[in-house]
Amino acid sequence: QVQLVESGGGLVQAGGSLRLSCAASGRISGIRAATWHRQAPGKERELVASITAGGSTNYADSVKGRVSISRTHTWNTVSLQMNSLKPEDTAVYYCSLNTPWGAVWGPGTQVTISS
Repeated sequence: QVQLVESGGGLVQAGGSLRLSCAASGRISGIRAATWHRQAPGKERELVASITAGGSTNYADSVKGRVSISRTHTWNTVSLQMNSLKPEDTAVYYCSLNTPWGAVWGPGTQVTISS
């Protein structure tokens, strides 16, 4: 079983940066991909970024050029570097790992961007 815990969220001014981290523990093996999603109040959860075992990355158009996803070789940590933050980036951010037993999600970390 895999457990995930996100950290690094907080309140920052527009234009600032945050680095979110997702710490994984437990049976970390056979991971195919990791993702960061976000959910703003009253909106559906949306994909922000993903990274595969082969290192391929994908980003939502809304964050492209401002966000970078990375991971450690053993998948112990998956990070999301976010720059030039905007008020519309305000949301709860969730990481997930695509394991052989299905997707595992963390509880989320709040990101609030003030204008």
